[in-house]
Amino acid sequence: MRAMESLAVRPATRLAQPVVIGHRGAPAYRPEHTAASYQLAIDLGAELIEPDVVVSRDGVLVVRHENELSLSTDVAGRAEYADRRTTKEVDDQVWTGWFAEDFTLAELRTLRAVERMPELRPLNSAYDGHFGILTLGEVISLVRTRSTDDRPIRVLAELKHANWSTEHGLPMAELVAAELRRLDATDASGPVMLQSFEPAVLRDLRARLGESGPEMVQLVDDHGTGDRMVSRSGLREISTYAQAIGPSRDRILGKDGTPSGSTSMLIDEAHRAALSVFCWTLRAENAFLPERLRRGDAPGGLGDALGEARQLLALGVDGLITDSPDHAAQAVAELRIATLV
Repeated sequence: MRAMESLAVRPATRLAQPVVIGHRGAPAYRPEHTAASYQLAIDLGAELIEPDVVVSRDGVLVVRHENELSLSTDVAGRAEYADRRTTKEVDDQVWTGWFAEDFTLAELRTLRAVERMPELRPLNSAYDGHFGILTLGEVISLVRTRSTDDRPIRVLAELKHANWSTEHGLPMAELVAAELRRLDATDASGPVMLQSFEPAVLRDLRARLGESGPEMVQLVDDHGTGDRMVSRSGLREISTYAQAIGPSRDRILGKDGTPSGSTSMLIDEAHRAALSVFCWTLRAENAFLPERLRRGDAPGGLGDALGEARQLLALGVDGLITDSPDHAAQAVAELRIATLV
C-alpha cells in the first residue's frame, strides 16, 4: 500500500514540523482523560490529544487509561458497586478492581474522575470529583469544536487491550470502525488517528476502513516484540498499514538519557520506510526523568523536561507525546525559529 500523506497533508516521510501530542490531555495539570485536561492541552499548544479507549459492557467506546477503573475514578468508594470488584487476567497481568466492561455507559456516567498519581501531582487532587467519564465520540466532538482552518486539532486514539476485549465479546475493531463511520471520521485527513501496541487491531481496521482510512501509529514496546518491529524488515512491514511508529523515550534516549548510534539509525530507517516517529511519554517530574535531568531530590519536583524535548527533536522525532504540552510546544517553537535563521 502506498504510504498516505501525514498530518495536515504533509509528506509521510517527514512532517514539515514536529507535532505536540497531549497524552491523555494535559495530565501534569488536570486529571487525565477529562474535558478540562483535553481543553487545557489544546490551550497549551497540542495539535493532537491522545485518549485511551476501552469498551463498556454495552459496547460503547469510553476513554480511560485502563479498563480497570479504581486508579482514575471514585468507583472504589461507591457502595452500590462494591459487588463489582473482581480479579481478572488482562494481557498476562493480574488485576483486582472494577472493570469498564462490567459497567454500562449509564453506570459509568455516575462515576467521577480522580487524579491517578496524587503522590506526584497533589495539586490535581483539587479537581477530584469535578469531571465524569467521556466517550470517544465526545472527545472527537470536542476537537471538532476547537479546530480551525489555521489550527486543526485531531484525536490520536489509543486502542487498549484490543485483542483481549475482542476475545471477551467486545470486538474492538468492529466497534471502532462503526463509531468512526457514524461520526463521519474515517478519512485519512479527518479528525482521528488510531494507535495501538497490537498490530492485529490496526490491520483489522485498515482492512475495514480501506487505504484511504484513518492514519495509524504502530506503538512499539521496549521488549523483544518491539525489537523485531524496529528492524528494517519490521519497519517496512509496518508501513503497509500504518503511517508512523511510536517508540518510547527510553528506546530513543536510553534510560540514562544518552542516545546511542542505533537511535539515529532507528529514526532514519523509519523515515526511509515512509514512517513518522512519535515518541512516548514525556513527563516533567523527576520520577520520570534520567538523573542528569532531575532538579532536586523530590520525586514530584520538576526537572528539565524542556531539555529532554529539545534533545528528542534534535534527533529528528516527528511528534512528542507528553503530559505537559507547554514544554513540548516551547521546544518545537524554538526549533521552528532556529530553522528560519
